[in-house]
Amino acid sequence: MPEMSYPVADGEVRGYLAVPPSSPGSAGSPGSAGPWPGVVVIHEAFGLNDDIRAKADEFAAHGYLALAPDLYRGKSWIRCIRSAFGQLRAGSGAAFTALEAARAVLAARDDCTGKTGVIGFCLGGGFALLCAPRDGFAAASVNYGMVPDDAEQVLAGACPIVASYGARDSMGTKPPERLQRALAVLDVPHDVKIYPGSGHRFMTESSGAMGALSKLTKMSFQKQDAADSWQRIFAFFGTHLAAPPAAPKSP
Repeated sequence: MPEMSYPVADGEVRGYLAVPPSSPGSAGSPGSAGPWPGVVVIHEAFGLNDDIRAKADEFAAHGYLALAPDLYRGKSWIRCIRSAFGQLRAGSGAAFTALEAARAVLAARDDCTGKTGVIGFCLGGGFALLCAPRDGFAAASVNYGMVPDDAEQVLAGACPIVASYGARDSMGTKPPERLQRALAVLDVPHDVKIYPGSGHRFMTESSGAMGALSKLTKMSFQKQDAADSWQRIFAFFGTHLAAPPAAPKSP
């Protein structure tokens, strides 16, 4: 079943697990019988919703085991958002414990290659960035997430990072520019792109009241920029996460 839960030290975390369809093919590719690389999908400030589940499904369609944990543990995002951002600024807390456990759950599965990546959006983008220098992740995707002021120190030893931001985001372009500079100095493989016509949350299509709010706050879905971002993400993950290790050279 897609809805599942996994244990952590102080209880359990529920999540959504998307598994690629199985059919004859090459392991680690869409439509294969596995094993597949794993990806932890981190939700935005509004929690584990249908949009995040759809993003996990998209990863499964591309040949990845995708686990989206509920960092709010079933509580309303209104009750949890302040604590989540506090943990993000501190770089520690229950959310990081849940993310590390999600990574370990994926890596231990028989149908996983053992290699794992991480992707996040908005709040989740900030968490994904801070996961990049932690053990076990082979690639990270950061989408309009917070970038610490001391990025060069925080990201030392980070895995390869692909990041997407909108120039019309209320946070401005300084965070992604700071991220790009830090990764260049640290010699971390990266692809950071700022989309001139997009704002925050441009990879999420909203409807109803949320759709109206998105337009008012310059957070509306941008189809072309979102498509380009996904193309870059899957190409980057294909290189750093899904690709088999290079064969050793003959002496």
